[in-house]
Amino acid sequence: MKVAFMGLGVMGFPMAGYLAKAGHEVSVFNRSPAKAEAWVKEYGGRAGATVAEAVKDCEFVVMCVGNDDDVRAVLKDALPAMAAGGVLIDHTTASAKLAREAAEQAAAVGRSFVDAPVSGGQAGAESGKLSVMVGGEQAAFDRAEPVMQAYSKAIKRIGGPGSGQLCKMVNQICIAGVVQGVAEGLAFAKNAGIDEQLVLEAISQGAAQSWQMENRWKTMTAGKYDFGFAVDWMRKDLGLALDEARVNGSSLQLTALVDQFYAEVQKMGGQRWDTSSLLARLTR
Repeated sequence: MKVAFMGLGVMGFPMAGYLAKAGHEVSVFNRSPAKAEAWVKEYGGRAGATVAEAVKDCEFVVMCVGNDDDVRAVLKDALPAMAAGGVLIDHTTASAKLAREAAEQAAAVGRSFVDAPVSGGQAGAESGKLSVMVGGEQAAFDRAEPVMQAYSKAIKRIGGPGSGQLCKMVNQICIAGVVQGVAEGLAFAKNAGIDEQLVLEAISQGAAQSWQMENRWKTMTAGKYDFGFAVDWMRKDLGLALDEARVNGSSLQLTALVDQFYAEVQKMGGQRWDTSSLLARLTR
């Protein structure tokens, strides 16, 4: 397939690489041209000087950018330049409202759009084992799924446009509560004077077990917080969930509380620390 990838950050760079490895004809665009040049040097393909140049005649356009405004900027230039009947796959974590608007914009010019936020973080992108939650029409999903398989271990269509973003909000809501629980458990163990490693061995095979516990307990104990998804990005995601909750009437009391805890971590200078840094505010 002729595929264009927009946004070569810590997630997009390896994701686009897996598309190239899968045999697709890949072109890339990044706002910092040096990143695009580095990608081409490593994987081949070509870099476009503009979005329109990169996506010209491509059957699929994939993007993983920062926020709603970034998505809108790509849509403006990509939709008219990509191949007629093509599919735009958006892996950005953005608002459900934007996803619905984008689907309408795409349909109006004979293209399709699927919102497809991912879970698995930088490690998942680098290993090609992301989990993808997708919103969009079934026909568009059926065409997009083989492309997304290049860097995914699980792909699930949730429903119509915006459903993927809503599912990602659920994902982040659940993660926020679990990370806070692990942080409080570790702080409690330390204050109680018991060995954290022995505690992990005792509880990690029971009902308390979680991905966060298995993968972050030891690094949290060591005070190391450079292993994944940054606090700044988590606050963006939780903000999306809290905004949506105000619309649909959900009560997200724990999520709102943990969001404020992350605000405290930011004030401590932890904007780029990973999300497990909730422990830092309990042990400072």
